[in-house]
Amino acid sequence: MPRNTASARSGNDRPGLYTEITDKIIAELEAGRIPWVQPWGTAAAKAPLAMPENASTHRRYSGINILILWGAVIEHGFTGQSWLTFRQALGLGGNVRNGEHGTTIVYADRFVPDDERNRARESGHEAQPVPFLKRFTVFNADQCENLPEDVAAVAPPPLPGMIEPQAEALIRATGADFRIGGSRAFYSPASDFVQVPPPAAYFEPINWHRTAFHELGHWSGHSSRLGRDMTGCFGSKSYARE
Repeated sequence: MPRNTASARSGNDRPGLYTEITDKIIAELEAGRIPWVQPWGTAAAKAPLAMPENASTHRRYSGINILILWGAVIEHGFTGQSWLTFRQALGLGGNVRNGEHGTTIVYADRFVPDDERNRARESGHEAQPVPFLKRFTVFNADQCENLPEDVAAVAPPPLPGMIEPQAEALIRATGADFRIGGSRAFYSPASDFVQVPPPAAYFEPINWHRTAFHELGHWSGHSSRLGRDMTGCFGSKSYARE
């Protein structure tokens, strides 16, 4: 494909991409979630709001990408701000888990097409650069597996004594993929894992334990275990029953 044709397509895509990002941020605001402000109140739960960076190159993201990636962490409850493209995960010896959906970020820059460079040379005028905008899809390190230990996102361990030893042993005995971090408590049927915020984020320690076992209750309904109906949406009878 000629370079100028590719550039034209990138340029044509630019207004649509701006609108898409703007609409997403507006939707977050209307839902009462401000993407760049943490929805929790304790220092122990603020780790995910570090500056997003690429886990392969260690370069920090900038501009609108910061808001996009912060919003993704809040929306999905990721435990860290390390991101990778699909190929970068493979390059590090890991892979993106099956069924995971990436986050779209953007790269903006300018370049001078060959035609414009030739025109400027013939006319004696300065060449005019053409702005372009490209989409990239990245995945949080939480969405990957088999990454090196120094790359994999690891939630900070709870402070000693915050989880009752018997409760911890029971959670471990279930064999569940049980993750601590983020700002939400949920069970993901599609990816088959449980995630709860750190114990320090709760005003009373007992509430962390109640939440953990509540979500493990949902985990027990997976098709490979008790096989309950997990398809109900919020407000439906099947959701209420579950």
